[in-house]
Amino acid sequence: MTKNLVEYAVYAQDDTGDWIVTSKNREQTFMDICSALEAILFAAGEPVKLARLSLILETDEQELGSIAAELAQRYEREGRGMRILRLDDKLQMCSAPDYAPLITWALEQRKPPMLSQSALETLAITAYFQPVTRAYIDRVRGVDSSYTVGVLVERGLIEVCGHLEAPGRPALFRTTDVFLRTMGVSSLSELPELPDMSASEGVEKLQKAIDELQNAVTPGQISLEELAADTAEEG
Repeated sequence: MTKNLVEYAVYAQDDTGDWIVTSKNREQTFMDICSALEAILFAAGEPVKLARLSLILETDEQELGSIAAELAQRYEREGRGMRILRLDDKLQMCSAPDYAPLITWALEQRKPPMLSQSALETLAITAYFQPVTRAYIDRVRGVDSSYTVGVLVERGLIEVCGHLEAPGRPALFRTTDVFLRTMGVSSLSELPELPDMSASEGVEKLQKAIDELQNAVTPGQISLEELAADTAEEG
């Protein structure tokens, strides 16, 4: 059981009837931390860095990660409608994927079409070679990818993370936490090993790896279909 100290005040009356502070600290139990963690993640709605949560809850970062993992397992074991996801160095609360159809129906959300092949190619190049410029993506794909890159940025799957120190200072792109959720992984290290792209079957192996990730049944995973609208092939 995890214990921690959180400052607070307990008042009592002395013999003269005056109110005095009798204690300023109490032990915070495992359940206290779980409840506080749930409240923060629910209110945030977006991924929150473990380091920040650790600072707020005055708990060791590694220990807090273990608590979050145990809480996530409890959610799954009890068939709860919420999930806690570990996204690299962040935590996020989201709905259980089993209830996605009901959520879509209740909120009257239209399920967008699947990403096009060009978008998947651009996403794969960014994931494995990040940070990358759009020019690099164009060179690998052999076509202009401006539209596709813009759509992936708009859908939150990739983002600008800086600029290359070169003439024109082109933007550098990397994948996001939404990408990790989409692929059902906690960090980029869990992606399949990059195949030898110089070999004739390299591209086919990479496409197969992407397909396997998309079709994997992973707690908390959401599909590309639920995240992005269809992108047209570049002309």
